[in-house]
Amino acid sequence: MNKSELIDALAAKTDSTKVAASKSVDALLEIITGAVAKGEDVALIGFGTFKAAKRAARTGKNPKTGETLKIAATTVPTFKAGAGFKAAVAK
Repeated sequence: MNKSELIDALAAKTDSTKVAASKSVDALLEIITGAVAKGEDVALIGFGTFKAAKRAARTGKNPKTGETLKIAATTVPTFKAGAGFKAAVAK
Protein backbone atom coordinates (compact mmCIF):
# COMPACT_ATOMS: atom_id res chain seq x y z
CA MET A 1 0.00 0.00 0.00
CA ASN A 2 1.39 3.37 -0.97
CA LYS A 3 0.43 6.83 0.30
CA SER A 4 -2.36 7.43 -2.23
CA GLU A 5 -3.88 4.02 -1.46
CA LEU A 6 -3.69 4.83 2.25
CA ILE A 7 -5.51 8.12 1.62
CA ASP A 8 -8.22 6.32 -0.38
CA ALA A 9 -8.68 3.74 2.40
CA LEU A 10 -8.83 6.43 5.09
CA ALA A 11 -11.41 8.41 3.11
CA ALA A 12 -13.57 5.30 2.67
CA LYS A 13 -13.22 4.22 6.33
CA THR A 14 -14.13 7.66 7.72
CA ASP A 15 -16.72 8.66 5.09
CA SER A 16 -14.71 11.78 4.28
CA THR A 17 -13.31 13.24 1.08
CA LYS A 18 -9.95 12.28 -0.34
CA VAL A 19 -8.83 15.89 0.14
CA ALA A 20 -9.66 15.77 3.86
CA ALA A 21 -8.02 12.35 4.23
CA SER A 22 -4.91 13.60 2.42
CA LYS A 23 -4.65 16.59 4.75
CA SER A 24 -5.02 14.28 7.76
CA VAL A 25 -2.32 11.88 6.58
CA ASP A 26 0.04 14.74 5.71
CA ALA A 27 -0.56 16.41 9.09
CA LEU A 28 0.02 13.15 10.98
CA LEU A 29 3.28 12.46 9.15
CA GLU A 30 4.44 16.04 9.70
CA ILE A 31 3.69 15.84 13.44
CA ILE A 32 5.48 12.50 13.86
CA THR A 33 8.48 13.66 11.79
CA GLY A 34 8.76 16.92 13.72
CA ALA A 35 8.55 15.25 17.11
CA VAL A 36 11.13 12.56 16.29
CA ALA A 37 13.44 15.20 14.75
CA LYS A 38 13.34 17.05 18.10
CA GLY A 39 14.34 13.84 19.89
CA GLU A 40 10.87 13.09 21.27
CA ASP A 41 9.32 9.62 21.20
CA VAL A 42 5.90 9.17 19.60
CA ALA A 43 4.15 6.21 21.25
CA LEU A 44 0.88 4.94 19.80
CA ILE A 45 -0.29 2.30 22.27
CA GLY A 46 -0.99 -1.00 20.53
CA PHE A 47 0.62 0.20 17.27
CA GLY A 48 4.21 1.11 18.06
CA THR A 49 6.78 3.76 18.95
CA PHE A 50 8.69 6.10 16.67
CA LYS A 51 11.97 7.43 18.10
CA ALA A 52 15.40 8.78 17.18
CA ALA A 53 18.46 6.61 17.81
CA LYS A 54 22.11 7.60 17.71
CA ARG A 55 24.34 5.54 15.47
CA ALA A 56 28.02 5.57 16.42
CA ALA A 57 30.81 6.33 13.97
CA ARG A 58 32.26 3.22 12.42
CA THR A 59 34.63 1.94 9.80
CA GLY A 60 33.12 0.68 6.57
CA LYS A 61 34.40 -0.87 3.38
CA ASN A 62 33.85 0.18 -0.23
CA PRO A 63 32.44 -2.99 -1.87
CA LYS A 64 33.96 -2.17 -5.28
CA THR A 65 37.51 -1.39 -4.22
CA GLY A 66 37.73 -2.94 -0.76
CA GLU A 67 39.04 0.41 0.49
CA THR A 68 38.38 1.20 4.16
CA LEU A 69 36.42 4.36 4.87
CA LYS A 70 35.08 6.18 7.90
CA ILE A 71 31.31 6.47 8.35
CA ALA A 72 30.34 9.43 10.53
CA ALA A 73 28.09 9.21 13.58
CA THR A 74 24.47 10.12 12.87
CA THR A 75 20.96 10.02 14.26
CA VAL A 76 18.42 7.78 12.53
CA PRO A 77 14.67 7.28 12.96
CA THR A 78 13.50 3.92 14.32
CA PHE A 79 10.14 2.21 14.77
CA LYS A 80 9.35 -0.53 17.25
CA ALA A 81 6.06 -2.35 16.67
CA GLY A 82 3.63 -2.65 19.59
CA ALA A 83 2.06 -5.85 20.84
CA GLY A 84 -1.30 -5.26 19.12
CA PHE A 85 0.37 -4.59 15.76
CA LYS A 86 2.61 -7.64 16.11
CA ALA A 87 -0.36 -9.84 16.97
CA ALA A 88 -2.39 -8.59 13.99
CA VAL A 89 0.49 -9.28 11.59
CA ALA A 90 1.18 -12.72 13.06
CA LYS A 91 -2.38 -13.96 12.35
